[in-house]
Amino acid sequence: MPVTYEIDHGQRLVVATPHGVLTDADVFGYQQEVWSRPEVKGYDELIDMAGVSQIEFVSTKRIAFLADLSASMDPPALASKLAIIATADLHFGLARMYETYRETAKQGTKAVRVFRNRNEALQWLGTSIQPAS
Repeated sequence: MPVTYEIDHGQRLVVATPHGVLTDADVFGYQQEVWSRPEVKGYDELIDMAGVSQIEFVSTKRIAFLADLSASMDPPALASKLAIIATADLHFGLARMYETYRETAKQGTKAVRVFRNRNEALQWLGTSIQPAS
């Protein structure tokens, strides 16, 4: 799977790092594998897209479906944050589209923001330690 991730229980943070060609199956696989784990419920999330060379699923319907699925996995009583780092224009645009769909998802409790650099993302997440990725 070209999406590697680390779970930092001390910071209550999941750091995901996609690499190479990112497919629909990779994104949905990561979502299901990580966010179905009870021990990460309510954790913040950092996704760093810097290592992605190409995205092979560009469908607004699939992005909307991913946003709905992700929101449905949010624990209702625990607000958390997702910071997406996207330096490439295409990745930034797709991440902003995902952000918009997540904002409109009824059951979602995770705030989503897209950033151009890691420092701003970490500051918004409220962590001063650079997570290993």
